[in-house]
Amino acid sequence: MSSTDPGDAFVQREDKSVYETDQPVRYEVQDGIATLTMNRPGFNNAQNSQMTYALDAGFRRAVDDDAVKVIVLRGSGKHFSAGHDIGTPGRDINKSFERQGLWWDHTNKPGAEQLYAREQEVYLGMCRRWHDAPKPTIAMVQGACVAGGLMLAWVCDLIVASDDAFFQDPVVRMGIPGVEYFAHAHELNPRVAKEFLFLGERMKAERAYQMGMVNKLVPRDELEAATYDWARKIAQQPRLGLALTKTVINRVEELQGLRTTMDVAFGYHHFAHAHSQLLGAGALGGHDARSMVQANKKGETQA
Repeated sequence: MSSTDPGDAFVQREDKSVYETDQPVRYEVQDGIATLTMNRPGFNNAQNSQMTYALDAGFRRAVDDDAVKVIVLRGSGKHFSAGHDIGTPGRDINKSFERQGLWWDHTNKPGAEQLYAREQEVYLGMCRRWHDAPKPTIAMVQGACVAGGLMLAWVCDLIVASDDAFFQDPVVRMGIPGVEYFAHAHELNPRVAKEFLFLGERMKAERAYQMGMVNKLVPRDELEAATYDWARKIAQQPRLGLALTKTVINRVEELQGLRTTMDVAFGYHHFAHAHSQLLGAGALGGHDARSMVQANKKGETQA
């Protein structure tokens, strides 16, 4: 008897990805601080699986190193992250990797199962694991922090942003109710979260700071110094004390509904993908990287 479902009987999708770098994340340690630097500046640090698996390995390496007390996540170039890779030569949605979770390989799965399994692994699963890393994490955000970029910043314990940074989740335009790591209504109050998603406009760093989403706001030329000043101060604290403090606050977030919110949103997110595919518009509501960039440029900026 075959263990394969009848619906699985089709040719495996071809992986046509071409990487521009073999080092999508740079890793370095100094003064008890591990720095993970997203290294796709030519594509505004768009996240393909090559990058997310490299980030996962970097977080694991930092947690396993007893010399590391704090982890800083940053992006090279002009922007922190433009979000998920939906249009570069390195888009590797059909590529298999050595999976870190227990979900099966997505590349040979039919219909909506493909994206559901993949995003359980590389988006929701990884982000939840990074959020629960026992060592304090700081996101250093400059320029764009868009859609999938939000989830990378939001998993961190602290966010230090430059005054030219902006935050945006425009994926409702694709018919999707927000990025997979759905923390919108916890990072912002519900009414502002609705505004943020319904309009899909840029939220300036100043307003994000006023909303409590950003911890510290500084001029661009002071961003690195301000981030590492905090990191060095935190690194003076005892490792276990930091881990226990973080654990308590993370559990409070769960009691406030963060995990349940994400579970509900993730299901609707994939219903939206499947609906779009049934209508013949692909998984992204007929959009691609070019159309999303063009639409974003037309949008007005939030106060």
